[in-house]
Amino acid sequence: MTIAWEGSMEPDLFGTRRDEPIGSGAVILRGFALDPAMLDEVARIAGLSPFRHMQTPGGRRIGVEMTNCGALGWVSDRRGYRYEPRDPLTGQLWPEMPPRFRQLAEAAAALAGFPGFRPDACLINRYVPGVKMGLHQDRDEAGFDAPIVSVSLGLPATFQFGGPERGDPVAKHSLNHGDAVVWGGPARLNWHGILTLRRGEHPLTGACRINLTFRRAG
Repeated sequence: MTIAWEGSMEPDLFGTRRDEPIGSGAVILRGFALDPAMLDEVARIAGLSPFRHMQTPGGRRIGVEMTNCGALGWVSDRRGYRYEPRDPLTGQLWPEMPPRFRQLAEAAAALAGFPGFRPDACLINRYVPGVKMGLHQDRDEAGFDAPIVSVSLGLPATFQFGGPERGDPVAKHSLNHGDAVVWGGPARLNWHGILTLRRGEHPLTGACRINLTFRRAG
């Protein structure tokens, strides 16, 4: 596989791909994750560790429903934001990360210029219409040398991507089913978020959007 930085179209293991740089160290891989079995894996994981609304340290309910797979899972409650090896809801280890998830994340990172990515955490978010994710940085990982790989499934969404400072200009990018966003290096701590999800119905997910965020947390 090769990197296409001029908006060209080329076949890929995961679908027909168009690469769209959105900043130094950041790119959208259009149509990269079109494997329908991805959603089957999400359903299997949610059967073991159900989606739930977590709370912020201040006690506010997070609007996006969340679960995890992998060696570590991201959690939030009165104790703060952190990664844990066990699901606090079930007391069990988080479900293993499916091989197809890991392969996709590693391939996306390599195409974006970050070879050797080995994710140990996958945060799975479920958005319904009316829900958003405010601008934030991913800072709970042990280090920031590995990129973030984010995969969109289901309803379209508007991705906000700024700079490393809270006051930096923020650009808006439409994300559709199968798009993957990768950011790392100089962009690793850029602020980002999702605008309020609009009403809609997707043939594979219904009235929701699923987001997979792969990280090296430990």
